[in-house]
Amino acid sequence: MNEIIFMIEESPDGGYSAEGLGFSIFTDGDSIPELKKNILDAMHCHFDELATNIPKIIRLHFVREETLTYA
Repeated sequence: MNEIIFMIEESPDGGYSAEGLGFSIFTDGDSIPELKKNILDAMHCHFDELATNIPKIIRLHFVREETLTYA
């Protein structure tokens, strides 16, 4: 495995949440820079430092939901 994808969503209470797709990795942050730092921290906690299967590429997939009304 060479990469991992995180799905990023805006939280209803403010900030952002991230989920590592295919892994049990979840984190959040109040801003994008804080979220990126927390993702790296979560990766460090999830994968052993000496493991050879640590993904080298981390992709951030931003999902934004909007609602339109048609009148």
